Amino acid sequence: MTSRAIVGQSHSGSAELGQATWPEAEAAADAILAVPLGATEQHGPHLPLDTDTRIAVALAERAAERDERIVVAPVLPYGSSGEHAGFPGTLSIGREATELLLVELCRSATETFARVLLVCAHGGNAVPVNRAVRRLREEGRDVRAWSPRWDGDAHAGRLETSLMLAIAPELVRRDRVAAGNTEPIEDLLADLVAAGVRPLSPNGVLGDPAGAAAAEGRELLESAVAGLLGTVAGWSRRECGALLGHTPGNAPHSEIA
Repeated sequence: MTSRAIVGQSHSGSAELGQATWPEAEAAADAILAVPLGATEQHGPHLPLDTDTRIAVALAERAAERDERIVVAPVLPYGSSGEHAGFPGTLSIGREATELLLVELCRSATETFARVLLVCAHGGNAVPVNRAVRRLREEGRDVRAWSPRWDGDAHAGRLETSLMLAIAPELVRRDRVAAGNTEPIEDLLADLVAAGVRPLSPNGVLGDPAGAAAAEGRELLESAVAGLLGTVAGWSRRECGALLGHTPGNAPHSEIA
């Protein structure tokens, strides 16, 4: 039987671990457990604090709809978001806590599931995620991390606004859309690392949401899901022992998004 036939299903049709009983989870032990990793942090005046979390869930669920080997775990809505300190509502647990949490979570998960895939939609988690995966694979656990590669502005700009218009349009405050700091992220990176987002962009936006559209967001999601499914399709259990997959985003984006 496939994991979808055993584990509880969401309204979208993806297999959901949180809706399963323990005997159903035991029967799905050969599945790949996809753990969505998000964040609770400011996304400008127009996007909700759980933007990254919703994107991670959307990616994992869409992949599970198309590959019956994938079971979706409950989302982790907190991560390393220190660069967004100073904005009300941001909840960060920092890099060390994020790394430790992921190590312990995956150690527990691999007691049931042969393979665990961390689906990360928050670039600020890049460092702790990769450290955790490296440690887990050194322990012989078949764990990978995957994150979408999207070209575009760094944070709460056109890219993420388009994604949210596709995922949860009712949560986008269209009357509050405004550009933030539109300088190239490469020129801002040193200051972002040193001082965070607030001094460089008072409204929290790194980019310009103008022109965002749901159709563009759906295209971005489709492209990313195809990449995620490609990673799953090429996954061999015999590859355990080295850090595989790719890190979240391109280097500048993964540090601050």
